[in-house]
Amino acid sequence: MTDEERHRATEQQRHRATEQQRHRATEKQQGRATDTQQDQQTEPKRRSVGRPAGGAKSSGGHSQSLVRGLTILEGLAAAPDGLALSDIAEDVELAPSTTHRLLQALFHQGFITQDVESGLWKIDVKTFRIGNSFLEARDFVATARPFLRRLTATSGETANLGIRDDGMVVYLAQSESKQMMRMITRLGSRAPLHASGVGKALLAWMPPQEFEQIVAGRTLEGETPNTLTDADRLREQLIEIRRQGYAVDREEHAIGLNCVAATLHDESGLPLAAISVSGPVARIDDSRLPELAALVAETAREITAKIGGKTPPEPPV
Repeated sequence: MTDEERHRATEQQRHRATEQQRHRATEKQQGRATDTQQDQQTEPKRRSVGRPAGGAKSSGGHSQSLVRGLTILEGLAAAPDGLALSDIAEDVELAPSTTHRLLQALFHQGFITQDVESGLWKIDVKTFRIGNSFLEARDFVATARPFLRRLTATSGETANLGIRDDGMVVYLAQSESKQMMRMITRLGSRAPLHASGVGKALLAWMPPQEFEQIVAGRTLEGETPNTLTDADRLREQLIEIRRQGYAVDREEHAIGLNCVAATLHDESGLPLAAISVSGPVARIDDSRLPELAALVAETAREITAKIGGKTPPEPPV
């Protein structure tokens, strides 16, 4: 074969290779166009069988399953001994079969557990971790703990820290007394604002409009015969609490238990939380109240300063 023939053969091979590449490129482009057309044709179908805007949501704009699941968690959080399926179904107003499916979903995610013997459903460790993250994020809780321990060491009584949640006190931290007879409050437990030392300390520095909303929205029920259930008398006592800088609960939440509390203030001077010292009347009697009141009020001022808060000046009498 001559050089000219070899050259022509090489050129033909190159031409065929180029044509093959062009053909493959054309097929790929056609394939992409076909896929795009199919996507465009199927997209409306996906939307039609998916969730339409607001179709699977409650009137509040939240997923019904999510709201029901959270309602179940709230109910279980308020029942440390656990709840039966029938009780939970009644709370969320669903059929037991539907409620059981929600419980199973929460169980598999680690939020709740079921007691093997009793069959009762309870909060599990994952829910505790999420709730505990609130405590870690709020620096005043961690800041207050050593002060609570110091209060207990100085007074010999149980020291508590609580915040306001609507018309209730929620206890977030505690330093427990070593005395045989002592006050113990489960963390996360609640007490009425008007019937507890911590609650009255918070009410006293609350903006008037907030206080009136709380009073107007509920009946001041008596926890004991000593509870203040008259709004006017409560207002008068709150003025005295602001003047003296501390609140006293004389068997108003529980018979046989006295309590002295003072407010922690934020940077605006508003009530952020309150601390208290509580114990049996046999040890915290009227003769000891002034001593403990001074101790608790001074500790509250120290914590307030530590967290960057501002204790308001005492209002005129």
